[in-house]
Amino acid sequence: MARPGAGGRPVTDVSAARSVQLHLSGERTVPGVQEENYWFRRHEAAYRALLPLCRDAVVLEAGCGEGYGANMIAEVAERVVAVDYDEDCVRHVAETYASVRPVRGNLAVLPLSDQSVDVVANLQVIEHLWDQHGFLTECRRVLRPGGPLLCTTPNRLTFTPDSDTPLNPYHTRELTADELAELLHGAGFAVQSMRGLHHGPGVQALDERYGGSVIEAQLDVVMGHLPGTAPWPERLLMDVASLTADDFTVQTEDIDASLDLIAVAVRQ
Repeated sequence: MARPGAGGRPVTDVSAARSVQLHLSGERTVPGVQEENYWFRRHEAAYRALLPLCRDAVVLEAGCGEGYGANMIAEVAERVVAVDYDEDCVRHVAETYASVRPVRGNLAVLPLSDQSVDVVANLQVIEHLWDQHGFLTECRRVLRPGGPLLCTTPNRLTFTPDSDTPLNPYHTRELTADELAELLHGAGFAVQSMRGLHHGPGVQALDERYGGSVIEAQLDVVMGHLPGTAPWPERLLMDVASLTADDFTVQTEDIDASLDLIAVAVRQ
């Protein structure tokens, strides 16, 4: 039976959904795939919280991945330029999201002129980069004076709490709220707000159902399998596929206990 997917697209069986998506490498989150729905909706909730800052603006999304976030921003922005290094991503965005202008480029040297955009959006990307400070200085370079940088990243205190090595093999360095604020300040930004994303009541109910953590339940299924090959228990898959962005909350309280950090920093 079909379930609602991203942008109203139905999610049917896994193989059919994958036929129109980028290859599931484990590095990026894609919409319209049942097993990915928890992560997609968690990311979607962060985009929704930041959309008001993109209204009527020229926005750069640095590290756009599949492009669903850039497409969300394009619904309110004047124009969206979406940069990614991966050639398949750029091609996919061009073919899928007509309102987004995709550009292939290295985030270490952004392919834009100085002070050419009103807003830079960088969601769930900085943790993948080796030179995080260098990237932030590039964001500052392309932003107009006073322009906001919108940055989200997994909270190290909850994402990989017991190790200096990130759980995700594609992550180079994960951050706490204080570490992220220090990075932003060092690159010439003033932190305007720092919030955290948390499970709302709907996901909390699943946490209880699955022994305290629906995240751990998912990891138990996929660890040791290549992306997209793990055999999922039917009930867990249905529960994960039923989540929406409304099942997550964004708040200023309990930031150290949050799942993702959501920072807004202004170019000084």
